[in-house]
Amino acid sequence: MNLFRKKSVIQLQDAAEQTGLNKKLTAIDLAALAIGSVVGTGVFVSTGEGALKAGPAVIISYIIGGVTAVLAALIFAELVTMFPVAGSTYTYSYVAFGEIVAWIIGWDLLLEYLISASAVASGWSGTFLGFLKSFGITLPKTITTPPISGGIMDLPAILVTAFVTWILYVGIRESAIVNNLIVLLKIVVILLFVLLGIGHIKLSNFIPFAPYGFKGIMSAAAIIFFAYIGFDAVSTAAEETKNPTRDVPLGLMVAVVLILFIYIAVAITLVGMVPFKHINPNNSLPGALMSVGINWGSALVATGAIVGMVSTLLVTLYGQIRIFMVMARDGLLPELFSRIHSKYRTPHINTMITCILTAIIAGFLPLDEIIELTNIGTLSAFVIVSIGILVLRVKMPYAERKFKVPFVWLVAPLTMVFSLYLIANLPKITLARFVIWMLVGLIIYFAYGRYHSTLNIYQ
Repeated sequence: MNLFRKKSVIQLQDAAEQTGLNKKLTAIDLAALAIGSVVGTGVFVSTGEGALKAGPAVIISYIIGGVTAVLAALIFAELVTMFPVAGSTYTYSYVAFGEIVAWIIGWDLLLEYLISASAVASGWSGTFLGFLKSFGITLPKTITTPPISGGIMDLPAILVTAFVTWILYVGIRESAIVNNLIVLLKIVVILLFVLLGIGHIKLSNFIPFAPYGFKGIMSAAAIIFFAYIGFDAVSTAAEETKNPTRDVPLGLMVAVVLILFIYIAVAITLVGMVPFKHINPNNSLPGALMSVGINWGSALVATGAIVGMVSTLLVTLYGQIRIFMVMARDGLLPELFSRIHSKYRTPHINTMITCILTAIIAGFLPLDEIIELTNIGTLSAFVIVSIGILVLRVKMPYAERKFKVPFVWLVAPLTMVFSLYLIANLPKITLARFVIWMLVGLIIYFAYGRYHSTLNIYQ
């Protein structure tokens, strides 16, 4: 069999039309999806983690991660206008490189979304437990801690995953409405933190600015890139968008620019209020307000964090479910992953399976073991799309592109270099685990995927 056989644009469109998903999303919905996914665990947890590694220079770390995200968003915007179907990088790779590369990137995306969703659920649990403690409520360790840390399970992480899965099960329009409301709440809460905290910034807290040097800045950038993960989930929603060639690029760019400004504002306020060594990563924003005596503001921000992280989980699970669906539609995974509910018009079986997998990982593994794998999946996907867009510019120069990346021969290589450099700064154990994951994926492809691929009927 030809491992590099490719799908045509017509085949992509035919498959999308046969799926029967509802087309109800707008550019505002898509921007909210991206913001909902990205502005959550990242801003409420990763900011504190990054400050411990880079000091006040975590501001620079966020800028580096943000520039990488903006460059990648430009590339996603062009690819979506060429192929307005679900599947994100997986779909684009199928057209640009062929089936084996598409499988590798699809398997890579499954790692990104599945592990990211589990990390968000676990992070939500920690934030929720901290919130309860502020009211003197402490839940038993046996039901709030994974086995490796001395408990039985992280029950709050399992329950929040089940709740979000129910929202996704009943329909994308309903999910978008819930997400839009939560995103609005999150932005209000973050603005409240900045407005309350800006008057308590001390210039002395910025000195020394980069106590761990450039290595610390890049080490923080590699870890806090988790804060930018999820905006590419917008491209998985193309089949459920009213006007994907217009709304997806617009939604992407609005979201990424807003996200970059939000993170920089929060980082400046946080490290300006609290000496970086005193920041508590699990309670960074509420803790900073509490340290200056604004207890009511701390309680409001903590509440916003708990609610806001729900939308992060919602969009992350949404992306995971759609990737599963498209790979199954192509025959590379079992057909049941692509079945659509007759009433809700959602991939219901897929949604339930995704919920179970996410709940198992979040409920029985500690957060630090989950989160490290997430970034490498996303960054390697960015490398693939950077190469793919150049290949398509050469091989399909006359294809319709409603949006074109300006200076693409500069933007794409820069995206690749930024992504590879961040990968190089991840822990070596993360790289080893990533290799193992990819080897497992190749075994599944050669044992199942290549024999059931829908492209077999064209040979």
